[in-house]
Amino acid sequence: MNKIALSEKVLSYTVLLAVGILLGAPFLYMISIALASDATTVQSAFTFLPREWIWENFVKVFTNNNLGLYLKNSLIITSWAIVGSVFSASFVAYGFARLKAPGSGVLFVVLLSTMMIPGEITMIPQFILFRKLGWVNTFYPLIVPSFFAGAFNVFLIRQFVMAIPRSLDEAAKIDGMGHLGIYSKIILPMTYPILAAIAIFSFSWNWGNFMGPLIYINDSAKMPLALGVQLISTVSGGQMPPWNIVMVASLFLTIPMILIYLVGQRFVYEANISGGSSGIK
Repeated sequence: MNKIALSEKVLSYTVLLAVGILLGAPFLYMISIALASDATTVQSAFTFLPREWIWENFVKVFTNNNLGLYLKNSLIITSWAIVGSVFSASFVAYGFARLKAPGSGVLFVVLLSTMMIPGEITMIPQFILFRKLGWVNTFYPLIVPSFFAGAFNVFLIRQFVMAIPRSLDEAAKIDGMGHLGIYSKIILPMTYPILAAIAIFSFSWNWGNFMGPLIYINDSAKMPLALGVQLISTVSGGQMPPWNIVMVASLFLTIPMILIYLVGQRFVYEANISGGSSGIK
């Protein structure tokens, strides 16, 4: 039995290692290109493993390509989007989980049904709406929708809140606490794993969002990093793009998402644990 278990464990780790190498190969090739010299880039003589170590590329991308401005814009958009997503979804989810109003079940079904509407259908109406508001070429179309709770986030938090014993709410009401107090002092602290998970999802989506800025942002000074990388790779006159600089910018687009997930993955795992267990303690 031990030999069988050991062989299964070796097989599992072998498969995981092979899959890890397969998934990490493009990222390693990106690093190799980012460290290549201009001469190697012109000749397209890239190697899978880094052969050159031109760290000046990481300085050049800031001095000649406005990468710092793109990073600042992405940080502004992503930070506010995370705040809006977490606050609005948790607030709405608390209402669906704790406030029993007539028709709330129907409204929740309607809310979930919006997840079945493709984004391509709402793209043009949203653009017309934001244009009439005068929000085109601003950050508002990329930030404000996050403050209107997304159905998927509401569903996740509602399921988590419903697992928290209602006895905690009743005890708080006996002490004179209202719904806002219960929401802010009891529910939010106990749902931090799912809130952190939603913050991670929101960061990944907004940090790498390309289509939204492409539609609403016209000024290069307001472009986030995802759109800025595309601008760096665009050259005129049929010349070859500076792929080493493009890959450096792409690393700044990719590495934060990897780090955020590595730091916050435990919250994603904890989000699968019933919220009632912490309440019982």
